[in-house]
Amino acid sequence: MQPLHDGLVARSLASVWHPCTQMKRHEAQPPVAIARAQGPWLYDTQGRRYLDGISSWWVNLFGHSHPHIKAALADQLERLDHVMLAGFTHAPVVELSESLSALTGLGHAFYGSDGAAATEIALKMSAHYWRNMGRPAKSRFVGLAGGYHGETVGALAVTDIAIFREAYAPLVRLAATVPSPDARGAAPGESAEDVARRSAQALDAWLAEHHASTAALIVEPLVQCAAGMAMHSPEYLRLARALCDRYEVHLVVDEIAVGFGRTGTMFAHQQAGIRPDFICLSKGLTGGTLPLSAVLTTDAVYAAFYDDDVARGFLHSHSYTGNPLACRAALATLELFGQLDTLNANAALALRIDAACMPLTRHPRVRHARRLGMIWAWDIDNTLPDFARRYHQHAMARGLVLRPIGHTLYAMPPYVLDEEAVQRLAEGALGALNATLQEETP
Repeated sequence: MQPLHDGLVARSLASVWHPCTQMKRHEAQPPVAIARAQGPWLYDTQGRRYLDGISSWWVNLFGHSHPHIKAALADQLERLDHVMLAGFTHAPVVELSESLSALTGLGHAFYGSDGAAATEIALKMSAHYWRNMGRPAKSRFVGLAGGYHGETVGALAVTDIAIFREAYAPLVRLAATVPSPDARGAAPGESAEDVARRSAQALDAWLAEHHASTAALIVEPLVQCAAGMAMHSPEYLRLARALCDRYEVHLVVDEIAVGFGRTGTMFAHQQAGIRPDFICLSKGLTGGTLPLSAVLTTDAVYAAFYDDDVARGFLHSHSYTGNPLACRAALATLELFGQLDTLNANAALALRIDAACMPLTRHPRVRHARRLGMIWAWDIDNTLPDFARRYHQHAMARGLVLRPIGHTLYAMPPYVLDEEAVQRLAEGALGALNATLQEETP
């Protein structure tokens, strides 16, 4: 840890309000001042390096300062830095929209700045669609228990994380929740598919009663990340798609955290062989370089807004919508998937990480060890109420950035780990666990 007297750290504490942070805790654990980053490594102002085991909040795909993305940004900066997208267009936003459409089967990308903005866009677009179709009563939403879709007021409505809902409840028009298909909820003898079917039955019952007032179901496909990397069978998505069709409710898939190869396919919902009505994208979209989000939808939804009446158009904007630099970074990121054969390379890398992490997976205090694509999670049986904070400190002391969610330890590293980095991840994660468990009261 860097001392409080480090100049940059002291200035930060005097001037910066850090996100989702109880700032008083920095009295005991000051933030780490990062000077530069390269590949999967972060370097602090004291010259120490840390393996970025969570891809800087799940955004970095191909390592920091990737030369291909940097070159694309430098080229774009010489051409066009920004122009408003109302009444204008430019090559990067057109090319990115075409590329995303080809990858998803959806079209007419609408751009925002971050994941929460994408959620807001999709929800507003769904409800406005039903209004334009003469069915304004369909204005409510339903999500999964434990779901997380962002922290702006609209996104919080479909986020089922207690600390957020309790703090901002007076501001939020809460959506309904239905049971999660989290495979950890399997009863003895049940499979992940059985849990999915049971959860889909609950969704069926809810939609049967409330479909007339429901605009959309929003789902994090295959992995509910903020719920402790809760993983579920693709069967749930197949059944949810059929139910949404039957009850005339939109299906919104939030691929913000799980898209762009994280689950082993380009997009998680593709493992179920379905097509959603809306897809929300962000985080890895630009390879972790610039903030950008996108929502893609069907031609039928787009057509419902196409009219002479301005009020029937989609009423949403922000100043940096479709920023050329961000779009160019996203295009360069997508190009790397082809150049590096990323999905196949990740499959091989994941097996190497599996093998290196086997001592952690077999640890006697680990429950529900699981992996999907390039996401690992281990639930830790312990008695420490502040396990996550303690574990993070021990990991940082070993040059490793890992931040458990509650009692769930997880890793979501960049796709560029060499053997040294794989060993740092595996050995550091295990060492930090043992050190943390030693702090339990006998």
